[in-house]
Amino acid sequence: MQKFKNLSRKKKILYSILSVLIVYLIYVVISVTIPFANPPEVSEDFKNNFSLNSFYSDTRSVDRAAVVETSQDALDVRIHMINQAKEKIAISSFSIKHDRSCKEIASVVLAAANRGVKVQILVDGLTGFIDMGADPIYYALGTHENVEIRYYNMLNLLKPWTANGRLHDKYLIIDDSLLLLGGRNISNYFLGEYNTNVLSYDRDIFVYNTAAETSSSKESVLTQIWSYFESVWNAKESEPVFDRVPRHKKNSVTKAYETLGSIYQDLKTTQPQLFTEGDYVPVTVPTNKITLITNPIHIMAKEPLIWYQMVELMKNAKKRVYIQTPYAVFDSSMYNDMKEISNKVSDFRMLINSTAGGDNVMASSDYTFNKPKVIKTGVQIYEFQGDHSMHDKSVLIDDDISIIGSFNADMRSAYLDTEVMIVVHGTEFNKQLESYMYAMQDKSLPVLLDGTYGSNGDVIPLELSTGKKMLYNITSVVFQLFRFLL
Repeated sequence: MQKFKNLSRKKKILYSILSVLIVYLIYVVISVTIPFANPPEVSEDFKNNFSLNSFYSDTRSVDRAAVVETSQDALDVRIHMINQAKEKIAISSFSIKHDRSCKEIASVVLAAANRGVKVQILVDGLTGFIDMGADPIYYALGTHENVEIRYYNMLNLLKPWTANGRLHDKYLIIDDSLLLLGGRNISNYFLGEYNTNVLSYDRDIFVYNTAAETSSSKESVLTQIWSYFESVWNAKESEPVFDRVPRHKKNSVTKAYETLGSIYQDLKTTQPQLFTEGDYVPVTVPTNKITLITNPIHIMAKEPLIWYQMVELMKNAKKRVYIQTPYAVFDSSMYNDMKEISNKVSDFRMLINSTAGGDNVMASSDYTFNKPKVIKTGVQIYEFQGDHSMHDKSVLIDDDISIIGSFNADMRSAYLDTEVMIVVHGTEFNKQLESYMYAMQDKSLPVLLDGTYGSNGDVIPLELSTGKKMLYNITSVVFQLFRFLL
């Protein structure tokens, strides 16, 4: 009899635990969906204060710029920039891992801190927790007197709705002189050529402020990006991490110092050009004006400020609009915006990943389901058929406006994440960006009205694997239930 009583008691406990888990799961599902299902529109105040003229200038800017296209150049430029720092460095990234490229960057950051440079590193709280973990190299950095690391919006299981507000910014600022901003996270997947089997194409814009350390420096876009960085850094959602070494990690942190020192010396020996003083005029082009545009920095559903400003610029085009984005996930408002641009601009193109080549299952699933809608907007779609997934986010408008940054043409970038984009007024830069975008178009296929491919020289379409095809048949339907989070 006692045996049956004990069994009954265990069943009650298990039932109670299961009930709590089910209630919590319902709580999570409601919390992460309902508050974001109907995002806000851009306020009338913002629209009334918005002016297209603010992006243009008839005179030369103090800022010069260049496109950074290859993954090896992207790593080299970052290392070289950090080695130029005299007073302060700011690094903001959606993700920082702990592979070779990360360690190389950490080694020059530590060397900069050792020579007295103040370093601030801001990382998304969710990806930081997952990717950086408890790696001793970040304790070696974070406990240095001249370095502080913060996570933006750490996961709170009691407030699951906060999980949607992610920091998607990616940039590096050096003093008031250098800026690198784009779509690259800090890892081998985007930087260097340590693993070419797993690599993503991406793009950065490099900006050189020729008026650094002068009274004219405030005219540079670096003034805007520093102001933005400080606003996110000082937001209530940003919290210090890696500022104390756990007792059980002291030995591994000591070894991390030694490892970073060894990597630094190896870089100086094998790549001395990354440690020379920079002359950035020969490798940049002049611009008329460079402007930073951003999303709101709170963690709830956001007004789509970046999308609104880009759409207004695109609608103002006289001849051409060319969007490059890894994903195209639109809501009804964004579909209407695309149709309006198509009706106003004769040459309207969009270059995206094919579902066979893309690395984002959710975005590819949505595109599989909604491809006919995207086609009906009137934009001429090109799908990239290259040997790696494409992660570039750029826009060409006529022959004088260029936009580069972290913003994907999807609802997550429009309404949920923090994002940064740089708008460049200048024909020379536009021409440079055009050459890279059209080079990628040469490896792409045009999408016809019936969804099939047209021809483009000898470009061969990538084949969707059987596994992906079966997966997308299911996920493309299921994800429609919460596509506003994609």
